[in-house]
Amino acid sequence: MQQHKMYINGEYKESTGTEWIDIINPSTEEIISQTPKGTKEDVDRAVEAAFQAQKAWELTPNIERGKIVRKLGDKIAEKRDTFIDLLQEEQGKSYELASGEVDLAIDYFHYMSEWARRIEGEILPSDRPNENIFIYKKPIGVVAGIIPWNFPVFILARKIATALVTGCTIVIKPSQQTPNTAMEFTKIIHAMDEVPAGVYNVVTGTGSEIGNALASHEKVQLVTLTGSVPAGTKVMEAAAKNITKVNLELGGKAPAIVTQNADLDLAAEAIATSRLANNGQACTNAERVYVHDSVADEFTNKIISVFESKVMGDPRQNKEADMGPLVSQERLDTVDDMVKQAVTEGATVAIGGARDSSRSGFFYKPTILTNVEHDSAIIRDEIFGPVLPITTYSTLEEAIEKANDTEFGLSSSIYTDDINEAMQVINELKFGETYVNRENFEAIQGYHAGMRKSGLGGADGKHGMEDFLVTQVVYMQYKNSK
Repeated sequence: MQQHKMYINGEYKESTGTEWIDIINPSTEEIISQTPKGTKEDVDRAVEAAFQAQKAWELTPNIERGKIVRKLGDKIAEKRDTFIDLLQEEQGKSYELASGEVDLAIDYFHYMSEWARRIEGEILPSDRPNENIFIYKKPIGVVAGIIPWNFPVFILARKIATALVTGCTIVIKPSQQTPNTAMEFTKIIHAMDEVPAGVYNVVTGTGSEIGNALASHEKVQLVTLTGSVPAGTKVMEAAAKNITKVNLELGGKAPAIVTQNADLDLAAEAIATSRLANNGQACTNAERVYVHDSVADEFTNKIISVFESKVMGDPRQNKEADMGPLVSQERLDTVDDMVKQAVTEGATVAIGGARDSSRSGFFYKPTILTNVEHDSAIIRDEIFGPVLPITTYSTLEEAIEKANDTEFGLSSSIYTDDINEAMQVINELKFGETYVNRENFEAIQGYHAGMRKSGLGGADGKHGMEDFLVTQVVYMQYKNSK
């Protein structure tokens, strides 16, 4: 069994701590590796290395940084099968989703490398004679990247590629549940002479210890976290000490509105994909459905059929499996408890509604709940599992009001063939993303951001780079040659 080390200033380092964290395969419940339970001293060493490396890295020509970022994508592509297997083993993704995530990470490094020549400033006219105003965009400095367990390869790419191409150095903290893919990526960095020591660093451990130490460190200039609302709250509290900038992608409770003018077959397939992708463990997953009462029975029957067709299994043993396990026993227990509570509140289990006890691992059956009240906990709280509550509405205004009635504001969707309905919903929904007649998943050239408790700042595209940059304004006086 492999025991990982920290990666600090271009070298593998032993932790100053003595405790270890077991990494468990959620399909088999077997321990597959261990990572050090890092300490504040480990964070200090990593941040200092990043801080010392940042000045030279910032002065490296943008195009050279871009070439390095592109090469990182190429190197992942060379080890594509290894990353897919590790991702399935530590996180439980289906082969289709794991291979798609690795390919997206490769694409992300390639895409962000193209921005090396596109980081632009401005020149503005001054109110004074013999003066120009220059606006420079510069790297913010040392970035702390806190990686979640649900997309550990893609979000690693999202944070690292953006940081490096903009001239920032980075310290990442992989999830304590899924660090193996990050440590495989670290091997790539370690073998590349082009990446100077200190530009990329890794500290493993718990969020309460390592995440807090990173967020509160005086030499960290940006904390970018993808995780839960409680985790984001703790990061904000810790970052407030030094007025450190935070970039937070947090939870979601995405509504899907199905109107009487929807293509119900399309809606059933797309919403099922949006709910069951990654075994229901994504902040953009469709978490609740509002279907017009005139088509509710027909739609429900169609989506039940889609759910019934899904094959569960250990994704490393069965490439055809559509669904794997939840990431941990704790997640399995939470999802099961939420379903039981919903039933006590009056919901009806149309399909699923229980753990899959026929196999080892943390498997939960794909579940649809009907007769769900809008004010019930299963409608209001993030499930983060393969459970879909369905409720009905009578008017589009009612559906929009219920969809907006949430503390979250990340993703949403509308299914209709009526352009007028689509435009009304788009204009009145209060969410960072709205998908029309398609499944929920963002594009790397778009902008992934939420409202309310779903986070601050965003990622992807040109707008996603902005959080990694700071603005310097120069008022340049010059003498007239006359």
